[in-house]
Amino acid sequence: MGMFFKNKVFLAPMAGITDAPMRRVVMEETDGQISLVSEMVAVNAISYKNTKTYKIADVRDENYPVIVQLMGSDPALFAEAAKLVSDLGAAGVDINMGCPVRKIISSGAGSALMKDEKLASRIIEATVKATDLPVSVKFRKGFDNEHINAVSFAKMCENSGARFITIHGRTKTQGYSGVADWDIIREVKKSVNIPVIGNGDVSSPQKAQEMFEQTGVDAVMIGRAALGNPWLLRNVVSFMNGEPLFRPSARKIYDTLLRHMAYLKDYYGAKIALGLSRKYVCWYCKKLYEAKKFRETYMHITDFDLAMKEIKSYFENQVLGEEQ
Repeated sequence: MGMFFKNKVFLAPMAGITDAPMRRVVMEETDGQISLVSEMVAVNAISYKNTKTYKIADVRDENYPVIVQLMGSDPALFAEAAKLVSDLGAAGVDINMGCPVRKIISSGAGSALMKDEKLASRIIEATVKATDLPVSVKFRKGFDNEHINAVSFAKMCENSGARFITIHGRTKTQGYSGVADWDIIREVKKSVNIPVIGNGDVSSPQKAQEMFEQTGVDAVMIGRAALGNPWLLRNVVSFMNGEPLFRPSARKIYDTLLRHMAYLKDYYGAKIALGLSRKYVCWYCKKLYEAKKFRETYMHITDFDLAMKEIKSYFENQVLGEEQ
């Protein structure tokens, strides 16, 4: 596996989600046994010295390795951004060639690059040349069902200097719907000599095991299934080591949510933190008693301290009582 990543489990980069507070919670809840990729950083925004983008790209305060993901379509800007993120503490540079969002594709970035292997190759080469950090690429099965080019794309990545690749077994047009194709992941793994990370539909420790067995990948990447459930990542590691699985108590979920709220407030300030916390509250409380009613109340709160009170009263009145 070399020096690029020491873990077989990755948290996927998710825009607006895998920010510094989320990464910190996940690392604490997995005892650092997984690897992380940041949410994507736009190369043009960072070259304009956009403050918000700079903040996203700056991982110097994090005391664990964070691979920073870059997104764009201009090789020269990628080179510049790769140098910058090296200075901002990145442990590696990942290039986003898989994002299915329309706005990103219309700018020629994300999975649009799967339709232009020559440009994709120039981007990878420029990035590799600009930094000593390991450069990786994340892409999909193809742009649509008529253009399934993951295997040739993977070979191009390897030839252009990528140290490892991540493949999501869906096309751009599928977005996140339907079923991920693990056969294409297996074909990609067989076609290259660099490590391959498999992504798509790993929703349990058992599914992770199945992906390893069916595709031969070197690592698995988990995205949506880990929302509100950072213990899933830890449990994949435990399952592979034959160790017992961790089932978080309501008290554990409560404590983790409180800590996550504190990190959000610390990082963004109370106002932005409150807005962002709405999705996390939904995710953490998914399977808990009377969660729907609580979420509806929570959505209307406009003050951070009141939000904290509401979380406390929900857990103390509804959930923690259930454990007695």
